[in-house]
Amino acid sequence: RSRSNMADTGVVEKLLQGIEKADDGVDSLEVANSLGVDHQVVVGGREESSAELRSSKHWELTEEGSEIAEQGSQEARVFSSVPLEGLAQSELMVKIVFGKIGFSKAMSNKWIRVDKTHEGGPRIFRTVENVEDQVREKLLLVQKGNGGHLEEKEKNELKKRKLLSEVTIKSYWITRGSSFSTTLTKQETELTPEMIATGSWKEKKFKPYNFEAMGVAPDCGHLHPLMKERTQFRQIFLEMGFTEMPTNNFIESSFWNFDSLFQPQQHPARDQHDTFFLSDPALAHDFPQDYLQRVKKVHSEGGYGSQGYKYDWKIEEAQKNILRTHTTAVSARMLYKLAQQEKFTPTLDATHLAEFHQIEGVVADYGLTLGDLIGVLHQFFTKLGFTKLRFKPAYNPYTEPSMEVFSYHEGLKKWMELGNSGVFRPEMLLPMGVPEGVSVIAWGLSLERPTMIKYGINNIRDPICRLDS
Repeated sequence: RSRSNMADTGVVEKLLQGIEKADDGVDSLEVANSLGVDHQVVVGGREESSAELRSSKHWELTEEGSEIAEQGSQEARVFSSVPLEGLAQSELMVKIVFGKIGFSKAMSNKWIRVDKTHEGGPRIFRTVENVEDQVREKLLLVQKGNGGHLEEKEKNELKKRKLLSEVTIKSYWITRGSSFSTTLTKQETELTPEMIATGSWKEKKFKPYNFEAMGVAPDCGHLHPLMKERTQFRQIFLEMGFTEMPTNNFIESSFWNFDSLFQPQQHPARDQHDTFFLSDPALAHDFPQDYLQRVKKVHSEGGYGSQGYKYDWKIEEAQKNILRTHTTAVSARMLYKLAQQEKFTPTLDATHLAEFHQIEGVVADYGLTLGDLIGVLHQFFTKLGFTKLRFKPAYNPYTEPSMEVFSYHEGLKKWMELGNSGVFRPEMLLPMGVPEGVSVIAWGLSLERPTMIKYGINNIRDPICRLDS
């Protein structure tokens, strides 16, 4: 601690003189009280000595407690306000600010009674001639430093009424150090070229170097603001009870990416302009054959109440390996795995994919409807701070009904699509073996667009700086 004025220096000198006279040391708090200075001034002057940190607890009156110690407890003041002829209860509550608390306590102490049969309305009368204000007496004991005479039960009761608070005070037990001196000498913290040139360093006293001190933290990399937003998305879904699906299979077969989702093999998304195909390995061969046959049948012939697409489904098209175009392929694998259980159990899953910034989630249970889907998405965006939401019908090959989610962008003054969603079709779920009656609601959300709306960014290419938590 730097000593900024002569007063502080004088205090330190008196502290050192006191330490010199004491055989076993002094308490910093007692020294501060005896010198009439702030405790921190004494703490700052302990550098020339050896100090041991100590802590002690004691009870102090709160602001309300100090008022009661001076004027009396609420119940005693209520009692004093009731004349011998009594007082209307309504008048008491208007007359005294703390009337409600004082009335309740005085009734508990049986100092007063209420006559509800009085023709002018409920009236309060005294039941005793005099009262002993024990609450005030206990607080006065604490105020005068005699709180030790009170039992812990009594102190805790006063604490519950917020009249007392337990305070921890830290002080130092200061003794003479190895280099103790009553004379203040400034210790040098730096060896300068002038000291070396003149040789004055020989007479200087240097402050010991603290090799244990932490150095200045070097500048290092930071998370991108968009990745911080992704972390918040993830945390919200985890708080809602979801678990994460594995998304590390970046290469996927067309079967799981398209066919299992009841997406026809002539769909434009399978075109080479929309999809990246692998040349090595070009084809996948490991499929659950019974499931593959059911997928083939529902595409080419129909089934499960559907007429299908009525085309010649080819295994060669399903075998093509691609860079996975969406995490819905992960959802398909997870739902198939779920369907293989002996007994179906409801599930909540979500994925977070950095490469495509897609936030995908599914909920599988009996009786789920579009209302449940709207409810989940509404809860998620509400937690994110979005209040203006719209839901619009849409089309997806693998969901029916399908629904797009929009939120209003205040900067662009228009509604912006945040994601797509829907209820997975029976043609997708039933071939997997998902039980009849089980519905699966699903969604895929953008990461960039909600971030644009949240921070008022008008162009998705603009750099962003995340300012709030």
